[in-house]
Amino acid sequence: MKVLIITYYWPPAGGSGVQRWLKFVKYLQGFDIEPIIYTVDNPNYAIVDETLQNEVPNTVEILKQPIKEPNNLLSLFGSKKQKTSAGFLDANPSFFGKIAQYIRANFFIPDARKYWIKPSVKYLTNYLENNKVDVIISTGPPHSLHLIGLQLKQKLSRSLGIKWIADFRDPWTDIDYFYQLPLTQKSIDKHFQLEKEVVSNADCVLVVGKTMKENYLKFNKNIEVITNGFDDNEEVKDVELDAKFSFVHIGMMNADRNPKTLWKVLSEILKENNAFANDFQLKLIGKCADEVLESIKNNGLISNVEMIDYLSHNKVIAFQKSAQVLLLAVNNVPSAKGIITGKIFEYLQANRPILAIAPTNGDLAEIISTTNSGNIVDFEDAETLKNTILEFYNAYKNNNLVVDSKEIEQYHRKNLTKQLTQVIKDIID
Repeated sequence: MKVLIITYYWPPAGGSGVQRWLKFVKYLQGFDIEPIIYTVDNPNYAIVDETLQNEVPNTVEILKQPIKEPNNLLSLFGSKKQKTSAGFLDANPSFFGKIAQYIRANFFIPDARKYWIKPSVKYLTNYLENNKVDVIISTGPPHSLHLIGLQLKQKLSRSLGIKWIADFRDPWTDIDYFYQLPLTQKSIDKHFQLEKEVVSNADCVLVVGKTMKENYLKFNKNIEVITNGFDDNEEVKDVELDAKFSFVHIGMMNADRNPKTLWKVLSEILKENNAFANDFQLKLIGKCADEVLESIKNNGLISNVEMIDYLSHNKVIAFQKSAQVLLLAVNNVPSAKGIITGKIFEYLQANRPILAIAPTNGDLAEIISTTNSGNIVDFEDAETLKNTILEFYNAYKNNNLVVDSKEIEQYHRKNLTKQLTQVIKDIID
C-alpha cells in the first residue's frame, strides 16, 4: 500500500511544522505502508535543522518541484516579524510594511505558496497516472497544499480511485492570528469558502484536537483526531536537573502568548522572598516578540532570564529534561480552548512538572489532567498561579519536585502512526 504525502515542511526544515509527518514517515513502513514524499525543491525555511535529515528513512522516495514564493520580495517592504506562520505580526509596521501586510493578506489566498498549486497538480497528475498510489495526504498549513490535494482528487478519483486525506496540523480560519490580518471581507469569505470546500471533499480529515473536530463535523462526518506526540531519543541521556529553580519555555512566544499575569506574579514573589529571588531562573528557548521582552523588563525579571534564540531538536530535548518546571503558555485568543501546542507531548516525555497558562476547560488542559503531568492555570487567575508556583518551589527546596505521569505512551509517535495506519486502511476499504 502506497501513500503520497504532500508537505511543504521537510528536513532540513526545523521547528514544529516538520515534526508530525517526519515521525509518521519514520514508522509507516513498519505497518506495511510505503510513504512517498512530495515537497519543495528550493525551500525558504525560517528555521533549519540539519540533524533532522538523519531521521528520514533511506528507502523513502522523495519527489521535489521548485516553488516561486513572493515572500522574499514582500519582505523588502516590511518587517521580519511579519511571518504569520510563526505567529508573529508586526504590531507597529512602517507605511511600506502595512502595504506589504495588506498585499500578503488579500492577494495571496490562502497563502503565499498558492503559486505551487498549478505546477504541482500538473506534475503529480503525470506521476500518479504512471505510478500506483492508494491514498494522497495533504498537510497544512500552508493550506495551499490542501488545494493541491483537492484538485488531484477532482481530476483522478474516478479514473484511478485514489482517496484523499486532508491533515490539519493547525486550524485554518480558526488559527490564533487570522483576525489580526488586514483582511477585507471578500478575502475572509474566500478563506471560509476554500476551507469548507477542502473539508467537505476530503475522504477523511485529520485534526490534532477535539475542538477542531467539533468545528469541522458540520462539513464532514469522517473527522479523526490524531494528536501530535513524542518520539524516542537515544542521543539525549543522563541529563542532570538544573541546580536553579528553573522554568523552561520551549518555542516562540508572540504577543498573544505573552503570559502577563505570570510575569506580575513572579515579580511579586521575587520581592517577597529573597531565597526565591536567588534560586529562580527563567529560560526562554525560541524567538520572543518585543512585547514579551518589554513585559519581562517592566516586571524586573530580566536579571533572572536566560534567552536562547534557537537550538537543534536534540539540544531542546536536553533542556526539557533538565528543567525543574516546564512552562507552557497558550495564546490568549478566542480560539484558545482548541489550541494544543506540539511541545506538550515532548514535555510529557521529559517527565518534569508542567505549568500551563491556558483555559482550564480546553483540549490542552484535558491532556495534562488525564496524564497527571502538571497544573493548568487560567490566564487571569493570579492567586492560583502564585500558590502553584510556591508549591513547586517548596517541593524544589525539599528535593521533592517530581511528577507521576500516567498513560503517556498513547502519545508515542509509533502508536500514533498505528492510528494513522488504521485510518488509511479504513478509507481504502
